[in-house]
Amino acid sequence: MNVVMIKNSEELSVHAMSFAPRLGPIFYASLPCGSAASGPLRRFLVSTLLEHLLEFESPHLKHSHASDRKAFPLQVVRGPLGRPLLLLMGERPGPAISFSEGGGKIWAALSGDDSDIGIDAAAPDEFQGGYPFHRVFNSQELEHALVLTGGNLEKAAALLWSVKEASVKALGSAFHLVDPLQITVYPAEEGMTEGNSGHTFPVGLSGKALFRFPLVSDGSLRVCSLPKGNMWLSIALLNERPTDHE
Repeated sequence: MNVVMIKNSEELSVHAMSFAPRLGPIFYASLPCGSAASGPLRRFLVSTLLEHLLEFESPHLKHSHASDRKAFPLQVVRGPLGRPLLLLMGERPGPAISFSEGGGKIWAALSGDDSDIGIDAAAPDEFQGGYPFHRVFNSQELEHALVLTGGNLEKAAALLWSVKEASVKALGSAFHLVDPLQITVYPAEEGMTEGNSGHTFPVGLSGKALFRFPLVSDGSLRVCSLPKGNMWLSIALLNERPTDHE
């Protein structure tokens, strides 16, 4: 897993990551939201990320014969289960996109190939008090997350939750069709995330979730989790034709 910053301004930083050499890049960025309406901010984020995807000559955009974002009238709509869908030229499906809000920011991610993606940000203060950890995390994954977070239970919960939330967003179902305990976050893969203190996790499904999404059984779902201040930012990639990860 490689993550690089490709653009930085006072408020907007665009990053690119790649899960494997033969997979397209994923672009992600964030903007402070404050009291601003989220719709225009999300549209601006998607438009900016689309510009960077165009620079990589994505097959999603090649046949449009366009050279700048003005040639891509875009709109973001929602599917039946709330999944955001990007439409180009008014009706043509664009690359997969995902959004999250956390830490006073709106986060957006855009896929550089045909893979589905999900993004989620979670902070430890969301898991204080009497949070029902046993209803959300199994003991093995929680034990591993505690090792990664120095024994801090709230940080471990934030890490695992962001992984699970990003995963169901990549599936397009959110938690409407998947119970958190039907998602298993396996131990982080060594050497998969370079130079940014992050982790890459294989993710599996069980029970009714696996029946609904059988493609996940072949190791096609992975999540990269990155520390962002006191939060964890996780980006999931669901590739229907899994690529060997070396």
